[in-house]
Amino acid sequence: QVQLVESGGGLVQAGGSLRLSCAASGTIFSISAMAWYRQAPGRQRELVAVVRGSTTNYVASVKGRFTISKDNAKDMVYLQMNRLKPEDTAVYYCNSDIFPVENGHVGLLNTYWGQGTQVTVSS
Repeated sequence: QVQLVESGGGLVQAGGSLRLSCAASGTIFSISAMAWYRQAPGRQRELVAVVRGSTTNYVASVKGRFTISKDNAKDMVYLQMNRLKPEDTAVYYCNSDIFPVENGHVGLLNTYWGQGTQVTVSS
């Protein structure tokens, strides 16, 4: 089974940086897209950044501060977060659309989520 596991969250002061990592494991045929979402208390989960092929997109509030990148050979995706602000505080989730390999055959496209990692930015 395909699994996504995030790491790299923590507590940081405003203006600081963190780098989140997400590792996809299991039998994977192909990855359509990889993304980072976040959810703060009392707020809806929002898409922060996504990479599809070589194309990246960001929510306006993080443009110029966050960078999403990937390592195709390792099935890894990263989110470099610079100049963090208190409003960036949230649980960050890795997300990916993946064609898995199941019982020796390519399965249907499915959306996978990591367990989330807490990012807290103090003022």
